[in-house]
Amino acid sequence: MAKVAVIAGDGIGPEVIHEGMRVLKALDEVHQLGLSFEEMDLGAERYLRDGTTLPPETMDRFRDEFDAIFLGALGDKRVPSNVHAKDILLGCRFQLDLYVNFRPVKLLDKRRCPLKYKGPRDIDMVVFRENTEGLYTGVGGQFKRDTPDEVAIEAELNTRKGVERIIRAAFEHAKQHGLPSVCMADKSNAMRHGHDLWQRTFHAVAEEFSGIEAFHLYVDVLAMEMVRAPERFDVIVTNNLFGDIVTDLGAQLQGGIGLAASGNIHPGAVSLFEPVHGSAPDIAGKGIANPLATHLSAGMMLSHLGHPELEKKIQGGVRKCLLNNQVTKELGGKLSTKAVTDALMVHLGVA
Repeated sequence: MAKVAVIAGDGIGPEVIHEGMRVLKALDEVHQLGLSFEEMDLGAERYLRDGTTLPPETMDRFRDEFDAIFLGALGDKRVPSNVHAKDILLGCRFQLDLYVNFRPVKLLDKRRCPLKYKGPRDIDMVVFRENTEGLYTGVGGQFKRDTPDEVAIEAELNTRKGVERIIRAAFEHAKQHGLPSVCMADKSNAMRHGHDLWQRTFHAVAEEFSGIEAFHLYVDVLAMEMVRAPERFDVIVTNNLFGDIVTDLGAQLQGGIGLAASGNIHPGAVSLFEPVHGSAPDIAGKGIANPLATHLSAGMMLSHLGHPELEKKIQGGVRKCLLNNQVTKELGGKLSTKAVTDALMVHLGVA
């Protein structure tokens, strides 16, 4: 048995989550997975109604009652500060200690790749982005704001515990899946204090995994190499800011942000899974949102819940949709959001 909290969110979030739930419920019925779902009243509509972002008691429920959280997208122009999105997503990351941001970069259809002569064998890597430290902790401040002498300081936070556990998670993943290498990316030539910690920790952990090649690249070189020779990479581990950037680069290599799935994970504990395309309010309600990243995220969630074979099955179904051009306009097709899911369900044998 596994219990999933569902946050549809804003913009196209409710549309893609609805499609994701169709697939999850069908798989649950066919394979007797014992899944249960609870829809949470969170997002811009709730915030505009009563000012609620994420109540403390809801966070307690996430910890105590749920095995996973399935999130659509957050962001609404009616909330200019997007305070609700920050409180929900970053609140979950920090308060649930979801220290692994796990992003597969896997090309499923060669035609979708912007690189000449590169195919699925070349672009098949995963990125472990540290998710609770770095420059996204809000440490810093402003002095003499809105004057010519204004000073703004944003401080990067790195702890031995935080750095070691994300690096160790990357090596453990490589070992578990038989992957030959782990690359760590930093900027230790310019950021000597925090990234010296990354260097020392990486080499210390690597010694425990003698069968895995451990190598380092500065993050600017990593970005160049991901474009020049993506086949070099199996597992990449890096900090919060750099991971945010290189995973979006990776998303383009695999065919676009509409195919990018993600997990915010604490191994063995409640974790959050979401497509990374954002709420796209300009196309909300038109039935043209691409649901494939949501389906791939649902597959990641099923794997986290103990069903990795179903994640592979969903990946295979998405691949067939892409190869058969059973996709939305964004990817050059003509199908609606619902029709893409209908096609996927046929490929999965749960229509």
